[in-house]
Amino acid sequence: MDTNMQHVPELLFPELSYKITGALFSVHNALGPYAREKQYGDSLETELKQSNLAYRRECRIGESGNIVDLVVEDSIVVELKAKRILQREDYEQVQRYLQESTLRLGLLVNFRNKYIKPIRIVRIDNLRRKY
Repeated sequence: MDTNMQHVPELLFPELSYKITGALFSVHNALGPYAREKQYGDSLETELKQSNLAYRRECRIGESGNIVDLVVEDSIVVELKAKRILQREDYEQVQRYLQESTLRLGLLVNFRNKYIKPIRIVRIDNLRRKY
C-alpha cells in the first residue's frame, strides 16, 4: 500500500448527479441564457419526468419555512438561478438548505451564463455558524 496516497473523499451520488446535470444542459440548450427562472424550472421538471426521476418542486425544507427549488430522488437539492453573476449568498443559500435538512448534496446552477456549470455543494457537517 502506498503511504503517500491521501484519502480521497467519496463522490456523493455520482450517477444521479450525472443524470440531473444532463437534464440541466438539455434545458439550457432548449431555452438559452435569457429565460426566466420559472421557465427553467418548468422545463427541468419536464426533463426529470422524461428521465423517470422522482422530484419535489418548490417544497419547504426544515422548520425555517425556506422553499427549495427542487429536491431530486430525496437526495439532491437543486437550486436554479437566472442572474448575471452568482453571489456568495447563493452558495450560502444552498448550504443553509443542506443544514436545515438531512440532505448532503446540492447543485447550484446559473442559467444566465453562455455555458452552464452546475456547482456541487456538499453539506458541511461541522459547520459552527447557525443559519
